[in-house]
Amino acid sequence: MSAYPTQTPRKILGTIEKYTHQSEAERMSSKAQEVALDHALVLRFKNGDQAAFDEMVSRYWDRIYSMVHQLLRNQQDAEEVTQDAFIRAHRGLVNFRGDSAFSTWLYQIATNLARNRYWYWWRRKRDKSVSFDAPMSSDNDTTLADIIPTEVESPDDITVTSEFVARIGKGMDRLSVKHREILTMRNIQNLSYEEIAAILHISVGTVKSRIARARESLRSKLGEDFK
Repeated sequence: MSAYPTQTPRKILGTIEKYTHQSEAERMSSKAQEVALDHALVLRFKNGDQAAFDEMVSRYWDRIYSMVHQLLRNQQDAEEVTQDAFIRAHRGLVNFRGDSAFSTWLYQIATNLARNRYWYWWRRKRDKSVSFDAPMSSDNDTTLADIIPTEVESPDDITVTSEFVARIGKGMDRLSVKHREILTMRNIQNLSYEEIAAILHISVGTVKSRIARARESLRSKLGEDFK
């Protein structure tokens, strides 16, 4: 029996590119439903229904926290930034005009807060600043598995694949903030190019080229087996 899974490292990494094309129609349909529900909740909130905002928090807390934690790599600070993002959203929602989807607006708030926290760390040279060499925490393994879905079934395959996931996690940690940020938005949060462009205030073309460079950078950090 071969010591390696039938799903090769190259194939596993290749799913990063293919992932965004899987079930595109289903994601678009689901996105339309989310936008419609968010719109209804915003209207309820503006009409004085505070419970509507509680529903928004329930819908988006885990997703916002996941994105922020991927950027900051620190549980306590990710929780604080997530909390701050919803506080700011609550304050600003009455003036939300709907020029973009509510989710895009909320991700933008959270991303800006996470960036501010990161650069605060960098300037102060705090011990809790983002470390590109720190080992992954257990909850990050699951998130990376979401980036790289596999179809392996045998115990041997699962064992070896987990090693690949760990290596990819270390590679992600070594990416620049911009590259890790954009791969997180695209491959973990499943945001569209247009949503990412709105959040980062860049063009769709820049989004696509930055994603391509981020993936190439990730490959180079993972070594020859993943090219």
